[in-house]
Amino acid sequence: MNRQPKRLLGALLLGAASVAAFAPLAWFALAWLTLGGLFALLSRAKSPREGALLGAAFGFGLFIGGVSWVYVSLSVFGGMMAPLAGLATVLFCAVLSIYPALAGTLYVRFLPSHWWQRGVFFAALWTLGEWLRGWVFTGFPWLAVGYAQVPQSPLAGYAPVVGVFGVSLLTVLLATLLHEAAIRWLARKHAARSARQLAGPLSAALLLLVAGALLRPLQWTSPVGDPLSVSLLQGNIAQDIKWSPEGFEESLLSYYRLALRNPAQLIVLPEAAFPVFLDQLPEGYLDELAKISAKQHGDLLFGIVTGDLSEYANSAISLGSSPEQRYSKSHLVPFGEFVPPGFSWFLSIADIPMSGFTPGALKQAPMNIAGQKIAVNICYEDAFGEEIIHALPDATLLVNLSNVAWFGDSLAPAQHLQIAQMRALETGRMMLRATNTGMTAIVGADGKVQGVLPPFTRGALSGEVQGYTGSTPYARWGNWLTIIAALLLAAFIGRRNTVS
Repeated sequence: MNRQPKRLLGALLLGAASVAAFAPLAWFALAWLTLGGLFALLSRAKSPREGALLGAAFGFGLFIGGVSWVYVSLSVFGGMMAPLAGLATVLFCAVLSIYPALAGTLYVRFLPSHWWQRGVFFAALWTLGEWLRGWVFTGFPWLAVGYAQVPQSPLAGYAPVVGVFGVSLLTVLLATLLHEAAIRWLARKHAARSARQLAGPLSAALLLLVAGALLRPLQWTSPVGDPLSVSLLQGNIAQDIKWSPEGFEESLLSYYRLALRNPAQLIVLPEAAFPVFLDQLPEGYLDELAKISAKQHGDLLFGIVTGDLSEYANSAISLGSSPEQRYSKSHLVPFGEFVPPGFSWFLSIADIPMSGFTPGALKQAPMNIAGQKIAVNICYEDAFGEEIIHALPDATLLVNLSNVAWFGDSLAPAQHLQIAQMRALETGRMMLRATNTGMTAIVGADGKVQGVLPPFTRGALSGEVQGYTGSTPYARWGNWLTIIAALLLAAFIGRRNTVS
């Protein structure tokens, strides 16, 4: 009897179960088990083709469960017919599954004979696949395995050193080591021999965990300047009325009242807080907001569209005690903020307002506001760690302005907050997140969430934050240490097994 369908179903279920390793459940250790299960299936695969199918099945289970919110964006808020939105979501997840399929193919094709080579080879291939997924066609690094390992996991200690992809590599390696140890334990026949067989993989797994735990309390950066008070405003303007005249009026009134009632040295409003062009705001409105900030000798930061109908940008603007400064989003969302060449037909079946943004410069100086040098990023941009570190070491504080109302009451807001936790760990900086509907949060330099507003509520998250100076190893080297190491390991082990 052909067992391949059962193995493919098993891989699919393992991928789907992996979603629980990420926020909001954040059962980080589950990823060790599910990836270990995929490793076991691939190690028994009969051909590279079966390896590809197993990798694709795992990936499809992970993505169809973990980024199903794409359907919400396209159907509920994008105006696309439900069947088309469902088909688009399935196709999107299928494309994302190409990368784990590629890892599965190469692993089975060059399957090493020694246990430690198998684990290192698979971890390197998986990591390279994640990195490619975060880069090809502008990238989609969402649900990289490393994100599941912050901040409770002992593997989070590696994040300031090797970044999210390095943590992914170590997570997959740990999963393979635990699998090898479990196989030896279950197959034990003689006590002395089983102890020797267990020693290798089990010792390596424990070493990975202990080293990560020891790295966790290290402080790679140091405080700079005085602590400052902040208020992060969450307007909770429903996405289906946000771009209407009544939504505009509600935005103006709500954010003014929230700012007035929650004064601070730094007040932050979310992305596109006012759904109009900058010059369409009522006369004198910004002056009133500036007065609120000036009373605290501070500044206010808000998101708005700048430019005109011929060329416009998704921007963040400061006003208050410091001179006005501006940041324009550089990493735009495909189909949401720009339409890739050849896909203009997409706009005929989806109703996405203002989907032809002009990107800002890739490297923009931090804003000198509220006594700190603030690196601003807008929504999806904080999913790209190597772009965030462009502002370092000058920047002392990270601020993200988001509007994930496009994804409704889904997994996306919690997953996005988990990504912000990784960026804080990688940079050794606090991360402030002001969102329209959630999750508005203050994240410490250690990656821990210090405060968060309930989603889909209107309010302000107030607190005291600290700027930091200095550089983590990741801030100096970015992803290249991990990627070069993964390439060298994969090439070395693959070549050895080709020769043998």
